[in-house]
Amino acid sequence: MDILDLMKTEEAYCVSNFDMPSALQKKAKRLCWQYNRSDPDEEEARAALLRELFGTCHPLTFIQPDFWCDYGFNIHTHGLTVINHNVVILDTSPVHIGANAFLAPGVCLSCAGHAIDAAQRAQGILTSAPITLEDDVWLGANVTVCGGVTIGAGSVIGAGSVVTRDIPAGVVAAGTPCRVLRPVTERDRAALTAL
Repeated sequence: MDILDLMKTEEAYCVSNFDMPSALQKKAKRLCWQYNRSDPDEEEARAALLRELFGTCHPLTFIQPDFWCDYGFNIHTHGLTVINHNVVILDTSPVHIGANAFLAPGVCLSCAGHAIDAAQRAQGILTSAPITLEDDVWLGANVTVCGGVTIGAGSVIGAGSVVTRDIPAGVVAAGTPCRVLRPVTERDRAALTAL
């Protein structure tokens, strides 16, 4: 299996950073740069850039600049996806974003990591594992999600959290490291004010 095939699998892996496909990373950086400098009124041009960048790009994918990713082809949106300003996705493994996902400003989804051992880290050893956000997930401002994590459907992650382990469906979780605080309940339904 070559490095590109390995990157597209749902398995965690460990390789030399020097084996990563730099041409594909340059393409992603160029497309992100173009997207970030596009006119907000150029909706179709922006959508075309995202379709070229992402592996799967649902038509209801909306991103506020600045947005950066490592490769793009490993990012898959599966329904309405709202990504706010200054989001970074290090997609050295697949990142699946379910329908009705909201990523607040400053969110970082990082499949990529480095060796814990200092000598291996100095040699450029890279680790990677996929990230999955199931349907109806909301990540608060400045949340970091580490590789190998799945966040269950309908869960909310509080601002500033660092998610290092799976989070079940239908809960509110927060903290560093992130932990479940309580289930989402009917009491969480916002009362709308008539205008």
